[in-house]
Amino acid sequence: MKKNKLPQFVGRLITAIIILGITAFFTPGFTTSSIWIIALAVLLLTVCDFAISTFTALFTHPIVKGIIGFVLCTITLYVVQYIVTGYGISWISALLGALVYAIVDYMLPAEEENTSSHIHHATA
Repeated sequence: MKKNKLPQFVGRLITAIIILGITAFFTPGFTTSSIWIIALAVLLLTVCDFAISTFTALFTHPIVKGIIGFVLCTITLYVVQYIVTGYGISWISALLGALVYAIVDYMLPAEEENTSSHIHHATA
């Protein structure tokens, strides 16, 4: 049975908006004109993260998940300033923001695999 990943995606999106908003507030060199700009950056980041975790097995180990999340977040945070008006960030601020995001993302619970079917088949 395939599990619906939409609630997980929306939850991660909302959490990431809050985290990035707090990071933008406390990080020097990170300027945004509104919460919608932060939401757009997080949307791009979450879509990339979700696509990588869904279509590849790169996030099977927590350390790899943290490293890929950090690199992806740094690049996304920096590139968004060229796409969206009202958003500015330096490389140092992108690294700091990505570090905070990666640490929090690492601490979020990963999707748990349903092991009941494995147990049922083993006992049958």
